[in-house]
Amino acid sequence: MIKKILIANRGEIAIRVIHTCREMGIKSVAVYSEPDRNAQHVRLADEAYYIGPAASAESYLVIDTIIDTAKKSGADAIHPGYGFLSENAEFSDRCKSEGIIFIGPTSEVISVMGDKISARKKMIAAGVQVVPGTKENLESDEDALRVVKEVGLPVMIKASAGGGGKGMRLVRNEEDIISGVRGAKSEALAGFGDDTVYVEKYVENPHHIEFQVLGDSHGNVIHLFERECSVQRRHQKVIEETPSPLMTPELQSKMGEQAVMAAKAVNYVGAGTIEFLVDDDLNYYFLEMNTRLQVEHPITEQTTRVDLVRQQIQVAAGMELEYKQEDLFQQGHSIEARIYAEDPCANFMPSPGLVKNHLAPQGPGIRIDGYVYSGYEIPIHYDPMISKLIVTGKNRNQAIERMKRALYSYKISGVRTNIRFLNRILESKDFASGNYNTQFIENNIDFLIQKETHSLEHDKLAIAATFIHHLNKVGNGNGNGKPENGNNTSDCETSEWKSFGKRKGVMRF
Repeated sequence: MIKKILIANRGEIAIRVIHTCREMGIKSVAVYSEPDRNAQHVRLADEAYYIGPAASAESYLVIDTIIDTAKKSGADAIHPGYGFLSENAEFSDRCKSEGIIFIGPTSEVISVMGDKISARKKMIAAGVQVVPGTKENLESDEDALRVVKEVGLPVMIKASAGGGGKGMRLVRNEEDIISGVRGAKSEALAGFGDDTVYVEKYVENPHHIEFQVLGDSHGNVIHLFERECSVQRRHQKVIEETPSPLMTPELQSKMGEQAVMAAKAVNYVGAGTIEFLVDDDLNYYFLEMNTRLQVEHPITEQTTRVDLVRQQIQVAAGMELEYKQEDLFQQGHSIEARIYAEDPCANFMPSPGLVKNHLAPQGPGIRIDGYVYSGYEIPIHYDPMISKLIVTGKNRNQAIERMKRALYSYKISGVRTNIRFLNRILESKDFASGNYNTQFIENNIDFLIQKETHSLEHDKLAIAATFIHHLNKVGNGNGNGKPENGNNTSDCETSEWKSFGKRKGVMRF
């Protein structure tokens, strides 16, 4: 069995892996860059090693440094988390050649499924339903015009090596075909070093549904049901839930079978995700495979009671899956909201900085996967996600109400966050009814982001009056009273004081 794991990542996913390691009696090794010296994952791991300056290209993405650190620490396995090197075929192959267990699939599988064109070919050969489109790179403008006309507008131009919405262009009109292809190629080359692009028929108003799969080296593959991931902004997921409100037992069974077929087609070992697009008529199409653990994996864990990280570690050690398909079922309903240090009212600009106070919600059905604490400075160099707020209820209605309560109780000051934005999503009629798709945020943006109409001067006067009232009430009068540090998350406020002024002027002395 594996005895020591180096976690080649940071933040909440590193902490998540550390927790399971501790339960399994496995030593954990953290790595950290210069701005992460005081990070939680460094404090919680059994050992921690410095790997370089802030830039990920000089620290978390340097394969030689990660491998050398694993050897130095005596780690016999590496867990890559997600992002960074998690889907890097060279890293997986290097671990193997160095005699270190890579907790993930082989380099061959990462390469095949990481390239969208080769993945489409593999899935078509396996009998998995894919979105109509091409299997070849668009070499020229003439190719682009011919292929798009064959597929039929509208189409999506997609980077073969892409992800996260980069290298993608929606083309609805014939006159935009050439510019769309050129734009996608340019962005793909800049983002991934590869300008290969292909064409897919654009599925109007689709639902984005993914199936969690697990495979072992003994040929066993199972799925752990679906996650609804249609609440997206710029192709990045914001809120996920399971079960999907769109799902029927028959559709779940068919899509689950297709997900298992897809994983078996590449002899998949480890935790992975098969992603589908589903239209309003419940036609579904393979979109891509993520050959790693997903950010939203906790909602699957909550409803199936399966520790996905434990399963990853066990199958990487050569063990068989401890579950068969017939053993699995879902209990209740779970929703995950991603808490970001960003300003929704400034085009979601990242808001790094010092977290003055951090008070996470508690109570029944609440799980927090996070890494931020009061006094921690969120660095500018990495993804601005603060935490993942996960709630579970006996049904969808209870889960929604529980998430509203949890968001209300989540207090962060010092940086702006998207908490109010998330709460507005839950309050929207479309989300409450379960009648939403990937266009949800775009279609509801005016409701989700409401501009303030009163002036900053008015807020300053209101705050001053509240401040004086409380000083008089407690008879302090020494001028040392300070406002309670609250969320910088109200409706597009111009300062954190506006948020304070709206929350009944509660003071702490």
